[in-house]
Amino acid sequence: MRKVIAILLLAVVGYYILGTLLNLPFGQKATGVGKYYLDSTIKETGTVNTVTSIVVSYRGFDTLGEVTVLFLAATGLGAILFDKKGKKRSLQNASLIVKTSSKMIYPLTVLLGAYVFVHGHLTPGGGFQGGAIIATGTLLMFMAYRSFETNHTALTIIESLAGLTFVSIGISGLIWGYSFLQNILPLGTPNELLSGGIIPLIYIAVGFKVGAELTTVLDTLLKTIKG
Repeated sequence: MRKVIAILLLAVVGYYILGTLLNLPFGQKATGVGKYYLDSTIKETGTVNTVTSIVVSYRGFDTLGEVTVLFLAATGLGAILFDKKGKKRSLQNASLIVKTSSKMIYPLTVLLGAYVFVHGHLTPGGGFQGGAIIATGTLLMFMAYRSFETNHTALTIIESLAGLTFVSIGISGLIWGYSFLQNILPLGTPNELLSGGIIPLIYIAVGFKVGAELTTVLDTLLKTIKG
């Protein structure tokens, strides 16, 4: 049954990829692409950040591939370094100054990461950058407290729900629109937080996904260090 489902999914994906390739004007010189993005971003996506509109809207399918590659890399690394004995890091903590400052900086770092991916459609940044910032805050706690642990079950759930959200938003474009990741929400008023249609939702999902995956990678790497 699983093989049948896999074949059907591959057939659907292959159908749309083939249809796209057949419509591409191979051999023709592409002109005016950059100018089109600059002129059409606000009107078509409601986003004032042109880079964001390109990454998440115009080439959003490619971005889905990028987060999938990151997931596969994290999974592969975890499989290689996984220790069934549950090896712990060294129990020697950092200095009192580092521990105290880490407690203060960590929530602010997480808040900054969330701010970056929530406002990705308004300011430079986005899901990848915000997720990396959150993972950096977790790394700070790993360095300050050698016994600091993360809940891998929770991280797995967050990563899975974030990826499912990304794909579901894309499929909703096929159901209620005419293409994958087609915007089906009101664009709102440019420069306001509630604008950009589906773009902020995608960046929030990417932020959670990247943050969870990078945190898992850091924890797995640090657990290989003998105490």
